[in-house]
Amino acid sequence: TDYRSDNTESPTLQRVLVMAGSKLPDREVKLGVSHGEAVARATSLTRDLVNTPPQDKRPPALAERISQAAKAAGLKAEVMDDRALAKGNFGGMIGVGQGSSEPPRLVKLSYEPARAKGHVVLAGKGITFDSGGLSLKTSQGMTWMKVDMAGAASVTAAMTAIATLNPRIKVTGLVPLAENLPSATAYRPSDVLTHYGGTTVEVMNTDAEGRLVLADALAYAAQAKPDAIVDVATLTGAQITALGKKISALMSVDDGLAHALSAAADAAGEPTWRLPLPGEYREQLKSNVADLKNIGKAGEAGSVIAGLFLEEFVGDRPWAHFDVAGPAWTDEGDGFYTTKGGTGVPVRTLVRWVLDRAER
Repeated sequence: TDYRSDNTESPTLQRVLVMAGSKLPDREVKLGVSHGEAVARATSLTRDLVNTPPQDKRPPALAERISQAAKAAGLKAEVMDDRALAKGNFGGMIGVGQGSSEPPRLVKLSYEPARAKGHVVLAGKGITFDSGGLSLKTSQGMTWMKVDMAGAASVTAAMTAIATLNPRIKVTGLVPLAENLPSATAYRPSDVLTHYGGTTVEVMNTDAEGRLVLADALAYAAQAKPDAIVDVATLTGAQITALGKKISALMSVDDGLAHALSAAADAAGEPTWRLPLPGEYREQLKSNVADLKNIGKAGEAGSVIAGLFLEEFVGDRPWAHFDVAGPAWTDEGDGFYTTKGGTGVPVRTLVRWVLDRAER
């Protein structure tokens, strides 16, 4: 049957299990069914979170909901409130969130099995509603901006599936949450923000806010020296212009990591295309008053410029970035796997990649 959110109506169908004859050993069949069920539940969780009306998922409320889902899956969940973020110098999150009456939150999810083989971090952009701030979006451009936390939703859901499937690898999920609204206290174009770790950024456009909250999360992740960092974000309209609504953009300067993620995406059935991160484009991010500015030239390689901006915050850690601005949401559906609303992309890819890495 079509996916349907059950938050506003009583569920009717409790469980469907279909198994065909197979020559595989029973253990492999059971593992396959368990994997499929865990990923399906995670995909549905992502869709539910994305489809939730924005007034019901403002940062504190969404942080609580994420924590509950994580703890139910056996994960450790920690929430940093606005006071902790200010004390820790998470200037990107504080700046973006200061226009809202509901302050930002950073949720840290931890999966730490015994005898873990390595450590990876997943980070997901969580703008619970994006009006554009003082650089206000058009009414049409704002309509579906409850979707701007799809990266946070996919990382949360992937972490719950990972905990269920129990791979032997340490995984940390970072979910920065903020609401980007215009008000008398909102951050402004020309403001300079100091991010976690000390990098300063000149704000040229308050509607390029997702990279600012992600920058804090990535810098925070990098200080733990993980083996790899992967972030997911509905980051740029340029991704939709370049690749449409079916294909996610993947960016990384680490060929091994990019190839592994591409293979996981292929296996998961979530189309992905790798975009370059050419060093000469970094010139567009130079500022006269800060280390960086948050946008480049209008109409030029917007997705790539955003990727180059994020790369500045990961230090020497292997890192990759998924821009899922188009694929995270559909207003059409395909009549089979996806219906209108959140799609769950790229939950299956993230889970597949973590499982593959644990088996190396």
